[in-house]
Amino acid sequence: MSGKLARSISGNEIFLLRHGETEWNAEGRFQGILDSPLTEWGKEQARACGRKLASVVTGADAMLASPLGRVRETCSILRSFAEYPDVTWDDALKEVTLGKWDGLTHVDIDAMWPSALAGSSQFDWYFRSPDGEGFETALARVSDWLGRIEGVVVAVSHGLLGRIIRGAYLGLSRAEMLALPVPQDTIWHLCDRRIAGIQT
Repeated sequence: MSGKLARSISGNEIFLLRHGETEWNAEGRFQGILDSPLTEWGKEQARACGRKLASVVTGADAMLASPLGRVRETCSILRSFAEYPDVTWDDALKEVTLGKWDGLTHVDIDAMWPSALAGSSQFDWYFRSPDGEGFETALARVSDWLGRIEGVVVAVSHGLLGRIIRGAYLGLSRAEMLALPVPQDTIWHLCDRRIAGIQT
């Protein structure tokens, strides 16, 4: 997709990005609300997103982002390519936490909580944590956030929460939204109840 994207009839649009690859992403660790820095590849992903975002977004009304460190690092890179409104650090865009499982791998979880992941799918294991955020709670905060969007918004968030944002926007089932892809080199354009992926 090239050129400037026109505003929707309603005037409300979201350009949704995920942070660049982090060290824990590369290690297969689920970060949740813990953090690790961007890898060199993650920084390059953020730069590619920054260049593309600057080429398709004009007159953003707001830039909203998770306050977690990997998103802050990504936002700093994005903002080096164009002028945007000051970032509003929004807790509603934080990643889903797995509680005690934050920072662990599947192998760690299997070792410390035997059988906890038995019967789970590739996607719904996130919500097996004994003290993590439940799916309904995450969906409720996403739905509330979507209801507050006005104008053209650049939003920077995370993998799992990004799935839920896109799924809630389209009215997908839980299984459908959790199976959505979460690339770190794509800008998702949410407009008029449709979503288009803009490749960087």
